[in-house]
Amino acid sequence: MCVSRISHILAKAWNVVSLCRYAHVPVWVSSRWKHTNSQQYTAVIFDMGGVLIPSLATLTAEWELKNNLQPGWIWKTILSGESHVAWDRCMLGELTFEEFVLVISKEKQTSNIIKPYLEAMTRQMDYQIPAMREAIQCIRAEGLKTAVLTNNFWFKHQSFLPVEKVDFDVVIESCREGIRKPNPEIYKRCLERLKVQPTESIYLDDFGQNLKPAAQLGMITIKVGDITTAIQKLESLLRFPLHGYVHGTQTVHKHMDIPTDRLKEYLQTTLGLSSAEPLTLRQFSHGQSNPTYHIRSGDRQLVLRKKPPGKLLQSAHAVEREYSILGTSFYLMEYCQGRIFKDPTLPGLSAHQRTEIYSAMNHVLCRIHQVDVHAAGLEDYGKHGNYIERQVHTWTKQYRASETHNIPTMEQIIKWLPENLPTHEKTTIVHGDFRLDNLVFHPDKPEVLAILDWELSTLGDPISDVALSCLAHYLPPDFPILKGLNNCDLTELGIPSDLEYLTMYCDKMGINPVKNWNFYMAFSFFRVTAILQGVYKRSLQGQASSTKAETAGKLVESTAELSWMFAIREGFRKFKSIPTRNPNPPVRKYSTWNRQRSSATNFLSTLSLNNHSKHLISVPKGHLIISSEGLSPRVQELYHQLTMFMDKHIYPLERELTDHQRDENRWTPNPKMEKLKTEAKAKGLWNLFLPLKTDPEIKYGAGLTNLEYAHLCEVMGRSLHAPEAFNCSAPDTGNMEILLKYGTEAQKEQWLLPLLEGKIRSCFAMTEPQVASSDATNIEASIVEEGDSYILNGHKWWTSGAMDPRCKLCVFMGKTNPQAHRHRQQSMILVSMDTPGIKVVRPLSVYGMEDPPGGHGELLFENVRVSKENILLGPGQGFEIAQGRLGPGRIHHCMRLIGYADRALQLMKERVKTRVAFGRPLAEQGTIMADIANSRIEIEQARLLVLKAAQLMDTVSDKEAASEISMIKLVAPNMALHVIDRAIQAFGAAGLSGDYPLAQFFGWARALRLADGPDEVHRAVIAKLELKR
Repeated sequence: MCVSRISHILAKAWNVVSLCRYAHVPVWVSSRWKHTNSQQYTAVIFDMGGVLIPSLATLTAEWELKNNLQPGWIWKTILSGESHVAWDRCMLGELTFEEFVLVISKEKQTSNIIKPYLEAMTRQMDYQIPAMREAIQCIRAEGLKTAVLTNNFWFKHQSFLPVEKVDFDVVIESCREGIRKPNPEIYKRCLERLKVQPTESIYLDDFGQNLKPAAQLGMITIKVGDITTAIQKLESLLRFPLHGYVHGTQTVHKHMDIPTDRLKEYLQTTLGLSSAEPLTLRQFSHGQSNPTYHIRSGDRQLVLRKKPPGKLLQSAHAVEREYSILGTSFYLMEYCQGRIFKDPTLPGLSAHQRTEIYSAMNHVLCRIHQVDVHAAGLEDYGKHGNYIERQVHTWTKQYRASETHNIPTMEQIIKWLPENLPTHEKTTIVHGDFRLDNLVFHPDKPEVLAILDWELSTLGDPISDVALSCLAHYLPPDFPILKGLNNCDLTELGIPSDLEYLTMYCDKMGINPVKNWNFYMAFSFFRVTAILQGVYKRSLQGQASSTKAETAGKLVESTAELSWMFAIREGFRKFKSIPTRNPNPPVRKYSTWNRQRSSATNFLSTLSLNNHSKHLISVPKGHLIISSEGLSPRVQELYHQLTMFMDKHIYPLERELTDHQRDENRWTPNPKMEKLKTEAKAKGLWNLFLPLKTDPEIKYGAGLTNLEYAHLCEVMGRSLHAPEAFNCSAPDTGNMEILLKYGTEAQKEQWLLPLLEGKIRSCFAMTEPQVASSDATNIEASIVEEGDSYILNGHKWWTSGAMDPRCKLCVFMGKTNPQAHRHRQQSMILVSMDTPGIKVVRPLSVYGMEDPPGGHGELLFENVRVSKENILLGPGQGFEIAQGRLGPGRIHHCMRLIGYADRALQLMKERVKTRVAFGRPLAEQGTIMADIANSRIEIEQARLLVLKAAQLMDTVSDKEAASEISMIKLVAPNMALHVIDRAIQAFGAAGLSGDYPLAQFFGWARALRLADGPDEVHRAVIAKLELKR
């Protein structure tokens, strides 16, 4: 047994601990619980009151007794007369809790009792029952989904939800949905969002009336009276324990069970543990090779790591260094409490804290490599010299032993590595598997307490450890076995890039920069590929310790391709280091990725990780995907689904949707559009616009890059009605992005979530009729501080979306300090459209098109009082936010314009093939043919520029991409106007009519030469940036 602290590591490098994290709760397990992957249930759904939080009925009875009231008097009073109606409205979200209390207060005879009661209940119910919280943690540890389904109300500007949201995949609240239990529809919504069948779910509620519709749908139900009894019933259904939770553990896998009696006897003999204390066991889900267990006996907590059962690959599971007994070798360690970060993006930490964590990680790696092996008595810990060569040989043997099919790229790597070995290697202690998730950090400080998984440690080349610790930089955030950082904005997160991390290491170690870094990365991914292949082979044999092992087989080819990518980079580095006559040869900055087949660098466009990955390994920076065939399989599937949806639902309905916009009821939302939204949401074609860079945890959007979304947005642009159907229409997209990027948690709760759900719409009030609003510093609207409020005054127009009856939010831009620097005068503030003082003057039209029901409104803001809490980012930050909004949200127009133009050209081609003039089909007329050719040329040119701008926005900052963004905002509308005009000319008079979308396409393309900033402004920006180059 050993205790692992850094001082001990320096004394004896093999004295280490294995997995540990956070846990402070007792552990219990019974031999009757056996982990199984063939579970009948996939989701557990919980009511809130009386299940997750204290029972309202129990607390009410206690309150009535304490206040000498007749049992049941409180709710008999509430559910009578006007109060009953008000309570129903409160549950449906039509009244806030505070408004409900006001209604109750009108009843003078009862208000002095009911009001204090309601206030007391909100205080006493504001905590989660610990036993049920632990049960939920156990459920989620086994891979099941969880949800809250509750009749709830708005309280203090947000819903009353005193539970940990991270514990639930789905939260359904009556006040948000507009329907309440026992309406069967609310249960169906919960099941749909969980994506489970009724028979796969269990529902817990303390009210029998709410259980009945759930049972009728086919859900298994549990009536909750006593919490302990309810948990026991749930245990009997799920067949695993729901207490004794330890973070990062789950029930022991059936094929990984160990003889606890013999282990207990050994521990009593060796460690003097009491025979009276039960021995409890859980298995850590962390790790892929050797199964690891958490053991508790009384107050003693230990970690046991052992070889997996059955026949093993030679030397692949070398835990003999750890200790050997009980049939298979195992190693026993103290349990070290601390933090393990499985997600390298370190969610929940600030940018500064993330920097400190990565610095501490780098620091402890240097400490390991600085150990004097002779002074520590470790000179025989491994062979000296030729470490990489021996490792390549070893891992090639391991790969061959576990090979299940031929991988051509891996064959290339196996051949390439021995031919490109480092010429000079330093020898130090190497960990062999140094990663962020193998470190245990202090619970509060950026300090490493322990280092895990030492079975691959030896003497070797220290740079191999540095490269291993940078694997995550080239893997996507949802890589199934090891989460990654690729496509994340590392600067914004405060995380060093791989080269910055390497530089930090070299500086701390006092060594020269590592020139052949690409070789070490190629070697690291080769090694990972061999390990994943071994994990996959063991999963086929039933020996894998992790439930994710089967996924490994689908990842092997992708990591092999990454290894080969770095091999190619290393080859280019060597080539460029060869002296030539021209010391500065031209370098092509961008290349294309389109219709690739067997090239060693095309793996990203052909790789498939099926459902295990939401976002596949991204294209290496500097590569441009110029057609849908180059997209990852998941995005290709989205593209295919989107195209099919357009063909099946959007195009056939275009005429009816357009007719509704001319109808007398045009300012009322079209029920057919609402139906389209429901269908699109059900198919997962919803909120596709949010860029991965802004939403790296994929909490709100679909996890697409700007480049990936550009291809999908073009498809939506082929119909003017499509973007709204997918909740991807302006101005909501831009407003949602600024809320996500700059909003507080309360602002997100109040406005972002309803917008994402499509329940409300929004508008953006910046442009003013009295000034040239293309220069945002000209804005004259005022935002004046008064006590705890701001008073808004201003005249706005072209406020898109303001006419929509569903428009509940206005993002208002005005001046808070006219005396400040011209770019620090403006602020943005969130304004509810119900606020007194907002007057809609009239709808504006574009070439006679009003664009209902959203429209483009002229508004007056007269002494509009708004809480200070509604300010975005802070006073004086409006210009910064406006510039941020001009990024992804505005380039979407350019993406859609490509769709406008492509659809116009398609319609033109169909038209000229069927029309004859002067004895010949129009398609054979020279001028028509020239127009078609010119249109196709211009579309392709503009598309490439759009894609390049989108790719730059993904790989560099929006500021660095400013020139390309301005270029495309200038190019796309003008290109679309030319292409659409040629199509109208080919159609003749029909092209001007409402029978085809061409006239509308033309009108909105012309408007975008102003709405996205005047051409003149974009030319000025481009010229200024060009002159600085």
